[in-house]
Amino acid sequence: MRPSVEVLPDASAIDRTARALMQREQVQGLALAVIDNGAVVHVAAYGIRNIAGDPLTTETVMYGASLTKTAFAYMVMQLVDEGRLDLDVSIAELLPRPLPAYDDYHDLRNDDRWRALTLRILLTHTTGFANFRWLEDDGRLRFHYEPGARYGYSGEGFYIAQLVLEEALGLDVGFEMQTRVFDRFDMTRTSMQWRPDFRPNLADGFRSDGTPEPHDERSSVSAAGSMDTDIEDQAKLWAGIVQGTGVSPASRTEMMRPQLAITSVHQFPTLVPDTNPANESIGLAAGLGLVIFQDARGEMWFKGGHNDWTGNMVICVEISKRCVVLLSNDVRSERIYPELTRAILGETRMPWTWEYDWYTP
Repeated sequence: MRPSVEVLPDASAIDRTARALMQREQVQGLALAVIDNGAVVHVAAYGIRNIAGDPLTTETVMYGASLTKTAFAYMVMQLVDEGRLDLDVSIAELLPRPLPAYDDYHDLRNDDRWRALTLRILLTHTTGFANFRWLEDDGRLRFHYEPGARYGYSGEGFYIAQLVLEEALGLDVGFEMQTRVFDRFDMTRTSMQWRPDFRPNLADGFRSDGTPEPHDERSSVSAAGSMDTDIEDQAKLWAGIVQGTGVSPASRTEMMRPQLAITSVHQFPTLVPDTNPANESIGLAAGLGLVIFQDARGEMWFKGGHNDWTGNMVICVEISKRCVVLLSNDVRSERIYPELTRAILGETRMPWTWEYDWYTP
């Protein structure tokens, strides 16, 4: 492995690299932020936000996708700090009714394993569920392995975590995210649901073949991924997270602590039984709402966000509080993330082949 970059490249070098890589892979739009020592040192946007060719700016509202999950986990840890939640209490003790009594969870009425679910299990993607029930042949929710036994990315787990906050604590998750996270970090163009004032500077998406996709105006709050945002706000969010603003030192440490080793070959598909012993060499593990690995510089952590027309990624070096934040309205952007991240952070042990099943070094 080549030595890591200790001095960040300057802004102009980052911009040149980003534009060149975008041109090579025909990426339509990309927004980027760099954080160093917990401070935002560079924010930029390149390309276009829609098929009309309107420019993508640092204030263009984009889909946050599963970056929402980390922001939600951060909010949960505030509730833990307040003594209102315990990560290791069964949801059966928290919910006022059994989980299968709720309309969305009748499928589990004959499987008591739901009682083993805790917030820690929900936030570490170790529920045993598929990512989403609609991926099942019959569209029904079921356990594929014992809760807490292994990592398997699941938005379903975050749906249940949201239900716990709403039913056990009587909270409005959209309001709590706004006041506890977005307002705290002065994220004025971020919301857990659609706002009409986003429309004048809004990014539509581009699929892998370049086909445009209109922005989904999400009316419902979803802890699994409903956040709309822009790169300036995301820079503030991740700077706040690396600084630990708004949570106790113990809670921030808990978020970034390896909770369970990840043994799967790839993150997706989630239920493939194949394992990769090489994961152990980098200490690949689940944190709370993010993934952790060990680099030559010490601990690093990351979180992606993806759908067929969105590619987002945040990667952070813990010791230096140095991060690169990437938002794109073009899924082809993921093709350039390994090289772009390398140009900014230097050589790392980032498990790109685990994150993207198509990637080969």
